[in-house]
Amino acid sequence: MPTPAFWRRWHRWIGAPAALFLAFASVTGVIVAGTEFFGEDEAVREANRTLVSAVHTDSPPDAWMGAINAAMASAAKEAPGAPIDKIAIELKGQAPVITMYLGTKTGGEDRRLLFDARTGKFTRSDGYADKAFINRVHSGEVFGDGGLVASMVWGVALLALTVSGFTLYWRLAGANRQGRTGLQRWFF
Repeated sequence: MPTPAFWRRWHRWIGAPAALFLAFASVTGVIVAGTEFFGEDEAVREANRTLVSAVHTDSPPDAWMGAINAAMASAAKEAPGAPIDKIAIELKGQAPVITMYLGTKTGGEDRRLLFDARTGKFTRSDGYADKAFINRVHSGEVFGDGGLVASMVWGVALLALTVSGFTLYWRLAGANRQGRTGLQRWFF
């Protein structure tokens, strides 16, 4: 069985570089969570959560196809000949929306177009990327495949830090809890 000195040494060696990654993951994680919590999309999801859509599985196709056809006609005027990556339809809420994600002619993401799902009229356009920049920074993906591999490595390092720290605590707690009672046995 390894000695407490062994665990202390490895805990320090793992802890020093892991602290940098932990700080990076913590800061970007807080930004991702804050963006999600305070973002416009979350406000719309929360507002629509208790509403019931007027379109059901047994609704006739013209209950939703007309809006898609009108949105496609509007999209042809806004971005003639642009490739469509995907279409998302939100049928409930104060302002039901059809979102059309456009790609570039050479591949990749370009922009998204939003249309009123009741009328098919164009409402606005903005940039579009498959994942938000901060999410790609948080996962390491923004740095390419190497960043994703580094993210997995620092995840394993943080797990090793946790295991070595717990093992060190357990070994030291065992040595220091003799003669102690209650919580003092574990929090010395």
